[in-house]
Amino acid sequence: MSPTSPATPRPDRRRAVATLAALPLAAMGLSMAGCSTRDAAPDSTFVLLDGSTLSTADLKGKVTLVNFWATTCVTCVKEMPSLVATHKKFSDRNFETLAVAMSYDPPAWVVNFANTRQLPFKVALDNTGQIAQAWGDVKLTPTTYVVDKQGQIVKRYVGEPDFDALHRLIEDLLAA
Repeated sequence: MSPTSPATPRPDRRRAVATLAALPLAAMGLSMAGCSTRDAAPDSTFVLLDGSTLSTADLKGKVTLVNFWATTCVTCVKEMPSLVATHKKFSDRNFETLAVAMSYDPPAWVVNFANTRQLPFKVALDNTGQIAQAWGDVKLTPTTYVVDKQGQIVKRYVGEPDFDALHRLIEDLLAA
């Protein structure tokens, strides 16, 4: 078959299809890959499952991964073991993981998920949706932010991150 036959799309046609597929995400200011930024993490107070609170200010001095997720999100559930592994790999090196459950996620489901999977990191409930709003009006899950020791957002992932690349980024930020 020749490269221009109808059964084999031409490279320019594949590129056009990929571009069209990315348009809905681009219209929302998102990309299919991680996007870089250097905005300060918003001042937020997270209510953890045990009732205690944690603020963005409390996280300064640590490299932090903030993951917005839901128990009903298939990709969130799929990536959770990788988040656990990431947390375990770096937690003794001034690294923090915070999973923020979306406002539509029933708290009992979040507690059950965290307990049955023995999540080793902090889990917060965003009952009002104000935290998701403050962090860029997060609507799609999973959405994950990497925050440096100075409290600056270094990277945002919409969808499951490439965990090898994420680990390299965390290594670099911890070494800085």
